[in-house]
Amino acid sequence: MGLRFTILSSGSTGNATVVDNGEAKVLLDAGFSGKKLEQLLAERELTFADLDGVFITHEHSDHIKGLGAIARKHKLPVYANEKTWEEINRQCGEIAEENRRVMETGSAVDLGTLKVESFGISHDAAEPVAYNFYSGEEKLSVATDLGYLSGKVKESVKDADVLVLESNHDVGMLRMGSYPWNIKRRILSDIGHLSNDAAGEGLCELVGGQTKRVYLAHLSRNHNMTDLARLTVGNIMEDNGIFENLPVKLKDTYFDHPTEWDALEEE
Repeated sequence: MGLRFTILSSGSTGNATVVDNGEAKVLLDAGFSGKKLEQLLAERELTFADLDGVFITHEHSDHIKGLGAIARKHKLPVYANEKTWEEINRQCGEIAEENRRVMETGSAVDLGTLKVESFGISHDAAEPVAYNFYSGEEKLSVATDLGYLSGKVKESVKDADVLVLESNHDVGMLRMGSYPWNIKRRILSDIGHLSNDAAGEGLCELVGGQTKRVYLAHLSRNHNMTDLARLTVGNIMEDNGIFENLPVKLKDTYFDHPTEWDALEEE
């Protein structure tokens, strides 16, 4: 079996993804209670016993809310860089030393034939990262919580077969929304979140002949809508001739239910 994944939930209220290559299954982020994560896994006929580890992007609660509980109860190995571990220890309580894996930013871990590689991103966290997953010739890139698309990020996700990219907010909705201005300024900043427009413009550079699908992820429930994100990003890509030359498809993610399993080898 090749590389496949399911985004259990994605958005400002919680994030979790499962990546599987038949030899190893891993959870990316644990932004819900242990009970909720168990329910989401069950929707894809999985249990915690099926998992070989948890990889953490950063310490915000929508990415680690259930981490302490599931790591202790199910004795799961947890991978994060040292600065993120310092924050995890403060927020999640003690996690057994034998389950603690320090993974330096930019390094890679092999779990059988599944390779997991981290790379640094810009966000208001201790040392935030995104991840690439490799199995054979297949590559899945998952990059959310991005203040902006740096040259490093663009280089890291280059040649991905499938890309999960943040499309957090509509700038107009955010500016007109009820958040205090200091929070709006943080979201719009280079250490905040990627807007629909920024995602669309970035994808015009990122997608290539090998790119099959792009999932628009981490949508704000207050300042975005699924259809709006897809329409905005799609229009920018269409205006730049991307769909005329490349077979890439845009896909949705959801805050209230998982995506279907996506096998990278599928067209």
